[in-house]
Amino acid sequence: MKKIVIILSSIIVIIFIVLLVFLFNTNSNDKDIEEKKENIIEEKNTKEKANEFSKYSYYKEENLNRYESYKANNPELSIEDIITRVNLCLDKEVYTDTVPSTNLNTNYLLVNKFNYLDRNYIPNNLELLDNSYAKSGIYLVKEAKDNLERLISDAKNAGMNIRVISAYRSYSYQENLYNNYVKNDGVENADTYSARPGYSEHQTGLVVDVTRAFDDFNNFENTNEYTWMLENAHNYGFILRYPKDKENITTYSFEAWHYRYVGIELAKKIKASNLTFDEYYVRYLESDNN
Repeated sequence: MKKIVIILSSIIVIIFIVLLVFLFNTNSNDKDIEEKKENIIEEKNTKEKANEFSKYSYYKEENLNRYESYKANNPELSIEDIITRVNLCLDKEVYTDTVPSTNLNTNYLLVNKFNYLDRNYIPNNLELLDNSYAKSGIYLVKEAKDNLERLISDAKNAGMNIRVISAYRSYSYQENLYNNYVKNDGVENADTYSARPGYSEHQTGLVVDVTRAFDDFNNFENTNEYTWMLENAHNYGFILRYPKDKENITTYSFEAWHYRYVGIELAKKIKASNLTFDEYYVRYLESDNN
C-alpha cells in the first residue's frame, strides 16, 4: 500500500510539472505573438508616417521623427517646407551640430550657421579686382570676378554705378570683424547680421557686397542700382543671398547688398524658383554633389 501511494504521488507530481511547463509555454507563445503584433503595428505606422514625406527626393529616413515633430509644431507649413527646413537643421539652435562644408572650390559650396569652413581654407584662383570695379585690395574667385566685371560694365552702360566694397575675407579677418560686432552689440544681435569665423560666405571667395559708388551700403535698397541688380544679377551668375522675408530660412537679416556667385545656369534656376540658396541646395543639389 505504501508503495502504491508513493507511485501515485510521483505521478501527480509529474502531471503537475507537465501542466506548469505547458502553461509557461502557452504564456510565452502568447507574449511572443503580442510582441510580433505590436511590432507589425509599429512598422505599419512608421511606413504610413514616412509615406507623406518619402515621396520627395530629398527625404531622409533618419530625419523622420524630426519631420513629425516639426510638423506638429508648424502645422501651417507644407510637407516640402517641413522636409527642407529640417534638412537645413532649422529645428535646432544655430551653431549646434555643425558639419564641415562639402563641395569646396565649387559654385555649389554651402556655408551657413550649420556648415563651416576650416580656418585654413583659402579658395583656389583668387584674383585681385581692378580698382575701377572695387576699392583696393579686394579678391574674388576668377570665374566670379570675370562675370562680376561684365555685370558692372553692363550696369554702367545702363546708367548704373555699382561698386564692390567687400568680397573674399580670410578666417582671421572675419574673426576680428565678428568679435568687434559682439563687443558693440552683444552675441545675440551680432549673430543676426554677421557670421562667426568659419561660417562666413565671404571666405568662399564667391561673395560680393556692393553699393552705389561712394554711397553708404545701408542705403543700397533705396537705389536704382539695387532694382537693377534684382532684375539682372542672375544673368551674370549672382543671386541675392539673404532676401527680405526669408530671415527664418537664412537666419540672417535682409541684406540688399550681399550677392553670391553660383554660376549663370544655377542662378537662373534659383531666381525662377523663388527659393533661397539654402532651400535650393537641400532640395536639388545636396544629393547630386555630395
